[in-house]
Amino acid sequence: MAVKAFAARALVVVAPLALAALAVPAGAQGDAMTPMAAPAQPTAIKLGTGPLPGAAVPESWHSQYGSAFARNVTEATLTPFLPDPAKATGAAVIVAPGGGFVTLSMENEGWDVAKALAKEGVAAFVLKYRLNQSPASLDAYADSMRHPRTPPPGGSPAAGPAAAGLKPQLDDARAAFALVRARAGQWGIDPDRIGMVGFSAGAMLTMTTEYAVPEAKPAFLGDIYGPMGAVEVPKDAPPLFVAVAADDPLFGSSGFGIVESWHKAHRPVEFHYYEQGGHGFGMYLKTTTSTGWFAAFSSWLRMHGYLNRKP
Repeated sequence: MAVKAFAARALVVVAPLALAALAVPAGAQGDAMTPMAAPAQPTAIKLGTGPLPGAAVPESWHSQYGSAFARNVTEATLTPFLPDPAKATGAAVIVAPGGGFVTLSMENEGWDVAKALAKEGVAAFVLKYRLNQSPASLDAYADSMRHPRTPPPGGSPAAGPAAAGLKPQLDDARAAFALVRARAGQWGIDPDRIGMVGFSAGAMLTMTTEYAVPEAKPAFLGDIYGPMGAVEVPKDAPPLFVAVAADDPLFGSSGFGIVESWHKAHRPVEFHYYEQGGHGFGMYLKTTTSTGWFAAFSSWLRMHGYLNRKP
């Protein structure tokens, strides 16, 4: 199956803790993690996918690099960021933050992205998907980030997601699309114009949703510094936007297989390969040209008609 091919190529690339450790702005690696209270999320909607099976560690939050991160998420939610009705285009995007499936960059790769999309007239929904459990102690978690897990003998470097699969996260993505379509009338959304954009592990989830959740039917896909391996492309694959930096320590030197696959399948694809930016640049303001990815993404959405108002 195509999804198995994609997941195998994507997950074998790097351990989840390495993904999480590198989902940071270049030059800010020395910033320490600081515990923080869970922020108020009055508009977050529980997706009803249930508690993470076997989870024993409660959800916790910390700040780092001036941004908010969630860990040990055991109950998935979806937070709407709706545009001014006067600007609303009827298009929508589900936003999947990254963090190696052990943390979620909720601010830099979630809320800030959603707010920027809403300003463009696009309804955005931040998906706080369930995560693999990590140590309850922030110090212990920070130590684990400094010493990423090594693969078992003969095993895959991606021991976490590869062993457990992405079933909880895919169930959360499935529920997110179902909820947005169920409330499309209430939120002024065209159910046929709902896309998905993800970052790092969130990009992996975004692409796997395209393969493994046929009822989701994303209208377009955004793959921001996700795995770059070649894939088998569905014949009706939606337009794909890809952005990665050349100095990304995970995916900057792994070729452009996913872009080439889309191109060879004669499906719409746009690719931005930034000279600098590292991994995890997201919405951080930087001096590198990677900061321009969102403007490019917006222009791409406009080119495909998603920033045009629809009745």
